[in-house]
Amino acid sequence: MASDADVNAPLGTAPRLSAMEQFSRLTGLDTRLLAMLGALIAIWIILNLMTGGIFLTPRNLYNLAVQSSVVGVMATGMVLVIVARHIDLSVGSVLGFLGMCIAFLQVEVFPLGAAWNWPLTILLGVFLGVLVGIWQGSWVAFGGVPAFVVTLGGLLMFRGAAFMITDGRTVAPLDPTYQLLGGGIDGSIGATASWTLGLIAVAAVAFFSLKARAKRARYGFPMKPLWAELAMIAVWSFLIIGFVLVMNAYTKPRSDIPRGIPVPVLIMLTVVIVMAFLSRFTKFGRYVFAMGGNPEAAALSGINVKRTTVMIFVVMGVLCAVAAVITTARLNAGTNSMGTLAELNVIAAAVIGGTSLAGGIGTIPGAILGAVIMQSLDNGMVLLGVSSAVRQIVIGLVLVAAVWFDVVYNRGRR
Repeated sequence: MASDADVNAPLGTAPRLSAMEQFSRLTGLDTRLLAMLGALIAIWIILNLMTGGIFLTPRNLYNLAVQSSVVGVMATGMVLVIVARHIDLSVGSVLGFLGMCIAFLQVEVFPLGAAWNWPLTILLGVFLGVLVGIWQGSWVAFGGVPAFVVTLGGLLMFRGAAFMITDGRTVAPLDPTYQLLGGGIDGSIGATASWTLGLIAVAAVAFFSLKARAKRARYGFPMKPLWAELAMIAVWSFLIIGFVLVMNAYTKPRSDIPRGIPVPVLIMLTVVIVMAFLSRFTKFGRYVFAMGGNPEAAALSGINVKRTTVMIFVVMGVLCAVAAVITTARLNAGTNSMGTLAELNVIAAAVIGGTSLAGGIGTIPGAILGAVIMQSLDNGMVLLGVSSAVRQIVIGLVLVAAVWFDVVYNRGRR
């Protein structure tokens, strides 16, 4: 709602912007994303003080990065689901089901020592994820059943299916090479490769930022001041270099060998790049946001809403398979309890990261930020010795607060 000063301003005069809004325009960052970034920094500082400096140690930040990978991977898909005005309550159970299938095939069906064992099981796991997505998406798109009901049923069915695969038995051990995907003792790329990737990322940030600026100038679009552009490049470079430094500061047991960036984080970053490209630069991504903004107008404009809906759930199924790979590799086992209540963390990560439950609004980087916030809270409470019951209460309160913030933010925009 406009203030009295804005209402009484002379005709043609732009309303005054708050400091946050001015900063958002200069940097190109969403004000809600900036608020969440500020909240993350505050959470880290408070938890570090409460844990006596343990929280911000390289060891804990390394573990935090690995722990955030599973939720982060699935949260990128949940963004598209919620943007399209749907919901997926089954992601935790689908993770458990696909994880058990991958582990069972790897240990019980295929010869464990074969070099093709673990790549084939991953491909089959992804294929099963596609089938799960087609199954649930078809009920929503062609059956007309609300996604809430379909995925609630999936939550129960796939959890039961995960138990039935081995009658509740834990399947272990898994292939040693496969275990590297979970970020264990050797599940990182080392200092040299980490610095190489870090410098490539810095160069890519500078190149694409300046290329986008040149393109805006060529077509006469509004541009940020050059100092603001260079400042954002410097900030991103600082964050990338800082991340590499922290990952290299954590060494392998009883040695001075830096671990470097863990493999699960690299998998998550790859997923982020692919999903960001998919959502911003493809017809599929534009269709998803159009459907969330106005489903009726999207259908009238010629968008195949049903096919797009199925594809959204297929993408979610594939990402559940990727998350299942990371989880089983990290555990070195398949257990039917994998992914229990993961759907709550995934939905909370997407909402905290700025995805509106009203549909039409959401970002992939925001979902990753939300995943880090959720995992930071859980990680910090574990370090403080907080019980599991209290941790669930806190996570629930955070989810409610995030939705409340979304409601207030949208009301302010209107």
